[in-house]
Amino acid sequence: MDVLDVAARANATGPVCDACLGRLVADRSFGLSNAERGSSLRVALALRDDEDHEPVDTEDCWVCEGRCTEFDEWAERAAEAVEGVEFATYNVGTRPPPLIEENEALLREEAGLDDEAGEPFKSEFNREVGKRVGRLTGAEVSFDRPDVQFTIDLAEDAIDAKVNSTFVYGRYRKLERDIPQTEWPCRECKGSGRQGADPCDHCGGSGYLYDDSVEEYTAPVVEDVMDGTEATFHGAGREDVDALMLGTGRPFVVEVEEPRRRRVDTDRLQSDINAFADGAVEVEGLRLATYDMVERVKEHDAAKRYRAQVQFDADVDADALAAAVEELEGTTVEQYTPNRVDHRRASMTRERDVYEATAELDDPRHATVEIHGAGGLYIKELISGDEGRTEPSLAGLLGVGAEVTALDVVAVEGEDEPFERDEFFRD
Repeated sequence: MDVLDVAARANATGPVCDACLGRLVADRSFGLSNAERGSSLRVALALRDDEDHEPVDTEDCWVCEGRCTEFDEWAERAAEAVEGVEFATYNVGTRPPPLIEENEALLREEAGLDDEAGEPFKSEFNREVGKRVGRLTGAEVSFDRPDVQFTIDLAEDAIDAKVNSTFVYGRYRKLERDIPQTEWPCRECKGSGRQGADPCDHCGGSGYLYDDSVEEYTAPVVEDVMDGTEATFHGAGREDVDALMLGTGRPFVVEVEEPRRRRVDTDRLQSDINAFADGAVEVEGLRLATYDMVERVKEHDAAKRYRAQVQFDADVDADALAAAVEELEGTTVEQYTPNRVDHRRASMTRERDVYEATAELDDPRHATVEIHGAGGLYIKELISGDEGRTEPSLAGLLGVGAEVTALDVVAVEGEDEPFERDEFFRD
């Protein structure tokens, strides 16, 4: 249908403002606002019909009920809602009153258009308010997880400003034993610190099995610097509580919810964390990251190198140890869920590869064993056999009981490869 015929039929329904009129044919021209389209249609109709087609006061429009005069007002309310919040990107969404959506559908029908013609009212509202928000704040529109998501509810006369999380990526080294990666609530009291009216005997009333964690040394500092409401630690796997994490460290991301600051000096933040951890934990390579980095870190299943101090139940000679280690090298190990983690892991058999293995006998009862293995390989059980749950094992091959007395993760291999692309970092 000709656009002038559409305009004429729309005008015949009652007072329709320029924006609502122009919105009907928004898909037929570019570079104009809907109000400009509507105004041009009125001029063209006047020339064609030799009749006056006076502009309609927007407040009298039966379609939008005057809402198309409110773009500036809502933009100002949006800017006020995030006053004091740093953000570089944003998006605007609108919930129109049901009556306006009904009016809009009726106008299209009366104008002889299908439901998909032109542009919906809420799309125009999003765009027009969004342009004004950008001018007021200096931020840019983003449709891919913006820093701030504004939602305008016209029926409730309310605006919600959701400040999305921000992320800091880095690597940590754990230089003291008996520090878990994340907080470890007591299983007996479920973190309450109480057993009835008395303090929990298992955790001494603290609610936690360990006083410190890598998370506690890092996440609160990041949260404080970014002025957020909560921080969550995400690690690329985890080492045992009693194991050191050495070498270049393990990748991690700290997620900060509702940050008021996003542009922070990561070098200074790194220094702050290391000063706070006081040698128990060290971080390096801190960078501002994107949301996608969280999943990449959590899904990362890198090969690792370990160094284990091993104690035997009986004397072992060097030749027997060398033969056993040689047999382990290149083996695919079957590991049923270890006894020590059976309460928190699914009971199943996992296959993991041992890429390299070496050992040096310190004395007949002690040795230093180094293992290069696939991600998820349980090293303590590879040494002890875990009562037959791991096959083969060093203890099984030697025919002598063996136990890891100290374990170090000396390298998380390829830790930077999945993370090095610029798309996963923010400026």
